[in-house]
Amino acid sequence: MIYLPTLHTFAMDNEFTGSAGALRFKITPQVVKGGREVDMQQSAIRAELWHGPLCYEKSEIEAEQTFPMSEEGRAAMLAWLEENI
Repeated sequence: MIYLPTLHTFAMDNEFTGSAGALRFKITPQVVKGGREVDMQQSAIRAELWHGPLCYEKSEIEAEQTFPMSEEGRAAMLAWLEENI
């Protein structure tokens, strides 16, 4: 099972890395602000994945996909990652 932090974590512009078996992934938010608030409609979450024991910097990224900054986008990202375990 893959753990992902809450949408709020990504909205606060925090990156996240994780793994499940040989799968490794890095999630990078692409936050757009409208004044002082995060514009959730314009923001996105980018996920990259690879397999193997090495860290992000020493690995070849096998796939990447961008999802909307929403609960639906977070759920779609989780399903995409789980498909690649």
